[in-house]
Amino acid sequence: MRKLYGYFRSSAAYRVRIALNLKGLDYENVFVHLTKNGGQQFAAEYRALNPQALVPVLQDDQVTLTQSLAITEYLDEVYPEPPFLPLRAAERARVRSLALMIACEIHPLNNLRVLRYLTKELKVTDAQKDEWYRHWVLSGLAPVETQLANHFATGKFCHGDTPGLADICLVPQLANARRFNIALEVFPTLVQIEQNCMALKAFQDAAPSAQPDAE
Repeated sequence: MRKLYGYFRSSAAYRVRIALNLKGLDYENVFVHLTKNGGQQFAAEYRALNPQALVPVLQDDQVTLTQSLAITEYLDEVYPEPPFLPLRAAERARVRSLALMIACEIHPLNNLRVLRYLTKELKVTDAQKDEWYRHWVLSGLAPVETQLANHFATGKFCHGDTPGLADICLVPQLANARRFNIALEVFPTLVQIEQNCMALKAFQDAAPSAQPDAE
């Protein structure tokens, strides 16, 4: 049985939910609450699955995987239809670049453990924490908007007219930005792509508000 360990607000888990839905793969949710009881991800049982104490974790039969991008590419290789990456090497590199701009440049600076460290250890105020978040999201999304708006390969989605790896990363990041009341109108290309994605059931069913553990 395929199991996804995740948390409804985690953008990394959100990516994997989208990927599983796009592939049409059934899975069982195992909920790991990141704030309840000090964080269920720190329990010994969960750390045995993922020593980083992060979500998501995907168990696919005898395979246990961590890190959302590695999981997504695994799903794409093992279950190749529909593909998340184009056929040509240069096009695959473009899609991966867009995905990494979000998953590796924006998200790590703004995930829960970083925000917790800012407030609990460095004693920044909530206003300063929110300003940190806004700065890195806005400065990170700006070049993504530029790359997408000015490239001939951008279509209804980040690359062409079918959703792929870059869209899987983009939609959760924009959802998180909205949760922190960041105005996204300055990124019209990103917002239009997001709207195109959210017209699809695979994205709708993966949304945080649609999850059984949503608060």
